[in-house]
Amino acid sequence: METGDTVTRMKPLATGISFVDLNFQNRSGVIATAVLHGPGGVALIDPGPSSTLPTLREELSAAGISSRDVTALVLTHIHLDHAGACGVLVRDNPDLRVYVHEKGAPHLADPAKLVASASRLYGDEEEMDRLWGEIAAVPLNAVTSLAGGERIEIAGRQLAVEYTPGHASHHVSYWCADARIAFVGDTGGIMRGPSRFLLPPTPPPDIDLELWNDSLDRIGRWQADTLFLTHFGPTSPTAAHLVGYRDQLAWFAELARVSLEREGDDEARAKWFVDEVRRELVRRAGQSEVGAYESAGGIDMSWKGLARYWRKRAQR
Repeated sequence: METGDTVTRMKPLATGISFVDLNFQNRSGVIATAVLHGPGGVALIDPGPSSTLPTLREELSAAGISSRDVTALVLTHIHLDHAGACGVLVRDNPDLRVYVHEKGAPHLADPAKLVASASRLYGDEEEMDRLWGEIAAVPLNAVTSLAGGERIEIAGRQLAVEYTPGHASHHVSYWCADARIAFVGDTGGIMRGPSRFLLPPTPPPDIDLELWNDSLDRIGRWQADTLFLTHFGPTSPTAAHLVGYRDQLAWFAELARVSLEREGDDEARAKWFVDEVRRELVRRAGQSEVGAYESAGGIDMSWKGLARYWRKRAQR
């Protein structure tokens, strides 16, 4: 969809499970929040950044859900496009319980390093505020830390937790067995629109391709009927998606490796990489989709993450 599209209402995934399009930067189909709702309460999986809170609240209200009905925030990881709103939501509703990997929990309580890292990627304070809005601390007493292997009861449903690093060292995925849906955050990549083009999000600093492929194996063992991607929404058949994504991740990584062998400085290498990816994106998805894919996972930042990965590997 084009920039400025009207936000659609909550869309159903299964009985008691829906999702919201957060209309990030007035563009639909970029960030999705899953909503588990039932007699046991309401949980949000990846509530998004604070800049999209007006949309989230409006969409929940249209479905008859108030902020006080939300009992849990369930995070795949702490990157700002997934979890930036947590502190504000907990401040407004101190009874909220936040579930996050143990490596991410300290950075929710003290987001200074997270903000500093994001600022190096996205620019000055004005740009950070435009993209993400307020980034508030989450009190540690509101946080439940996860390691992977747990089973948690959220909004009346059982979710199995699996540690799925590769995109981030603090990434987990969630398996809802009764609905046969796996909520995989960024581990399953970015895919939107009718083209079904798969783009790997590989920003610094935690990219690890070996761990990422192991994580795809773990997700595959669930044999889910549906994978839910934060960027963007449900996809099936899942086995085909995982095979296709593994191939795309390998292509993306090899393109970055080749770029590092080119003459010139890193600015020129990154530009070559970005141009090659955009060319493929236009070929497969069309020019109109480039902006939306870049909103979901900046291609230049993906080069930085993969360049760091290859250089660290060479040092080892």
